[in-house]
Amino acid sequence: MSISLTIILIGITALISYQAFNNRELFYKSAFHPASIKEFGQISRFLTTGFIHASWGHLAINMYVLYLFGDILEQIFTQWLFSPAIGRIVFLVFYLSAIVVSDIPSYFKHQDNHGYSAVGASGATSALVMAYILFDPWNWFIFPPVPGVILAIGYLWYSSYMSKHGEDLIAHDAHLWGAVYGITFMILLAALTQPELLTMFWERFMEGPRMPNF
Repeated sequence: MSISLTIILIGITALISYQAFNNRELFYKSAFHPASIKEFGQISRFLTTGFIHASWGHLAINMYVLYLFGDILEQIFTQWLFSPAIGRIVFLVFYLSAIVVSDIPSYFKHQDNHGYSAVGASGATSALVMAYILFDPWNWFIFPPVPGVILAIGYLWYSSYMSKHGEDLIAHDAHLWGAVYGITFMILLAALTQPELLTMFWERFMEGPRMPNF
């Protein structure tokens, strides 16, 4: 049985983040810094930022979300929507593109601000959360013990609050845009591959809350 891409992504991200914790040059060269992208054409920062984090706590939260939602989505892609090989490719493209796309609005907002930089896989994990919510919005999770749609709302509320009041290097702005991208990507993917999923998304949301099954 092959190792899931989700586990591989978690391992790679944890390893690179650990190296960046101990190598500040690597940290600053990999961080999302719009001014450097604009002035020096360092477009790789759009992607590398998703593999480094501001702290162990920041890393742990993002990797927990990646494990929780990424593993389920990877199974949906490989066992339901596509063949295993194609599904893994689509899942990888989705995750990596979410890192990039979620930072584009921040680039235009901060491209002349030399004091702004951010790190983390927050944009990609937000995309995973919202993509999964379309499939099963009222599924309960053991931790925290709430339905997925409530977890998603809380996650986005926290991100919005911290984007306005936080003074850390965490890419809180990317949470919102990652969420938008996750919904958009999944709706377009469903429309192009299995249009009947669009009806299923709506019907499952309208079912409303249900009792937890754990």
